[in-house]
Amino acid sequence: MTEAWTYFQKGGLVMYPLLLASIFVIAIAVERYLYFKVEDPGRKFVNELVALLRNGKWNEAKTSAQNKKGTFGRILTDAMRKDNADAYSLEAFLETESGIFIAQLRERLNYLSVIVTMSPLLGLLGTIVGMISAFSIFNMRAGQPMAITGGIGEALIATATGLCVAIVALAVHSYYAQRLDTVITEMELSFSVLMEAVLRGDRK
Repeated sequence: MTEAWTYFQKGGLVMYPLLLASIFVIAIAVERYLYFKVEDPGRKFVNELVALLRNGKWNEAKTSAQNKKGTFGRILTDAMRKDNADAYSLEAFLETESGIFIAQLRERLNYLSVIVTMSPLLGLLGTIVGMISAFSIFNMRAGQPMAITGGIGEALIATATGLCVAIVALAVHSYYAQRLDTVITEMELSFSVLMEAVLRGDRK
């Protein structure tokens, strides 16, 4: 732990914003995990719902939606309770609610994109500042190449840290972006099959 703190201090002042960025990445990863754990309907649920709707089992599909926790189940339940709504109104309702839901799923993912871009730049800035400090030894004592080399090595700590933070942030962003695409696909499939059932008159 002491050695890690020593390296951290050698990286310069930019190590503090990089540390803050890494904490943000971890916090967002945990928060999104807990959020998707509740809001992701899951392929099994979607497949069962689609099978019920395609077989004309409207009431069973409605019960399944009511028992599903999260925003996705609520949207389906509210839509299936609109027994008197025409297909156009129902489709407009689904589009509006799904748009809000998708925005909630995307929340905080843009922060990860910013960190992916910003962290290497902060690391590079720290390295440049460190190299300037290392080479300034010529102004004090000429002929100390070992001191200069050591200063450059310490300066590169900031770049390495910035790259590590960016790599982790990129991995987290890619993972949740993929989960987001999966949820959107499952939602579009469910809504499409639901509208087909409505047009067939299965809710009567």
